[in-house]
Amino acid sequence: MKPNPRGSSPEACKATDWAPQQKTQAKPTQASRQKVLVTGGGGYLGFSLGSSLAKSGASVVLLDLRRPQWELAPGTEFIQADIRNEEALYRVFKGVDCVFHVASYGMSGAEKLQKEQIESINVGGTKLVIDVCVRRRVPRLVYTSTVNVAFGGKPIEQGDEDSVPYFPLEKHMDHYSRTKAIADQLTLMANGTPLPGGGTLRTCVLRPPGIYGPEEQRHLPRVANHIKKRLFMFRFGDCRARMNWVHVHNLVQAHVLAAEALTAAKGFVASGQAYYINDGESVNLFEWMAPLFEKLGYSQPWIQVPTSWVYLTATVMEYLHLALRPICSIPLLLTRSEVRSVAVTHTFQIAKARAQLGYAPAKFSFAEAVERYVRSTSGQPRGSTARTLLRLLLGLLLFLGLLALALHILELQPLEAAVERL
Repeated sequence: MKPNPRGSSPEACKATDWAPQQKTQAKPTQASRQKVLVTGGGGYLGFSLGSSLAKSGASVVLLDLRRPQWELAPGTEFIQADIRNEEALYRVFKGVDCVFHVASYGMSGAEKLQKEQIESINVGGTKLVIDVCVRRRVPRLVYTSTVNVAFGGKPIEQGDEDSVPYFPLEKHMDHYSRTKAIADQLTLMANGTPLPGGGTLRTCVLRPPGIYGPEEQRHLPRVANHIKKRLFMFRFGDCRARMNWVHVHNLVQAHVLAAEALTAAKGFVASGQAYYINDGESVNLFEWMAPLFEKLGYSQPWIQVPTSWVYLTATVMEYLHLALRPICSIPLLLTRSEVRSVAVTHTFQIAKARAQLGYAPAKFSFAEAVERYVRSTSGQPRGSTARTLLRLLLGLLLFLGLLALALHILELQPLEAAVERL
């Protein structure tokens, strides 16, 4: 259950009542060797993972509230259900050898402000997944976590699983990061749980950064839309700030290897372990996004704005979005946590995944993903120059107005003090 792309994002589900269980199946072309289930299987990462597993010969069940937008691969079955529906989970977990729990909610944009929805899916849903795994005697569970369980706005350079602790739950400023950290810990604590009739539940977690790749539906289209509206004329943060990204194929590889490393054949090496997963490279976001600006035919951001201004503006926009939600929807250019993610270095090592899982990330180019995206949207009309300039002017006026409101709300406190948490 998940929207998108990470995502999805990479991964989420829609805010609806329990959906009735529905099935769609593609005919398998070969005998299955094992049965696996992917929650969030309708989203970018979940679907990519399920398709890869099916190609390797596994019988795959994709579970999500939203149907995949791509054609099912032979050997895969889609079941429309909510991970918060215990009865539905109990039915579909029957005979499953491994569960990949990818589903989540609240990764980016306005979703990040929907506290109750985020809590019920990321925490409540994960508790149910673990409980049903035990009751159905599923021996392996791989959870898709996030680097945000450790990152909360303080710089992290080449962090690893042993030296970087969880960021304190009470200090997380966004519900997504906090609930993912809780689910991450719940999954690891479930490792070693005895199964009815014998056997043991083995669990591990993977902690990726943002996901990119062909047909990714969350990060790239959102940024591209802002660029087309001329909302990204400015840049902020230290030009030396670095972060990681992961290509969907590398993340799929890590999931497959993690599941194998929970078996006796691999000595249960991944049992109870957490792994940071990325492409093995660190980048500055604005430099990394350069191909997107170029391919879309727009100049790169040239106005340098103090991070404190952007942070304060994001704060006001979040409050306005929540306050006016019953009346209208205020679009969020950036949230506070996203501002910190861009402005503050947070990079992680993948040495543990290399050594224990045999993870070997392939080299991919973000420019290639951009090229495919531009080709897929080339038929869409671009706005006129007059409309573009008008949007830019209105955007600047809105920014200045929000900044003035932010300063008023903070009673004209020094900007430096207001962003000490950055």
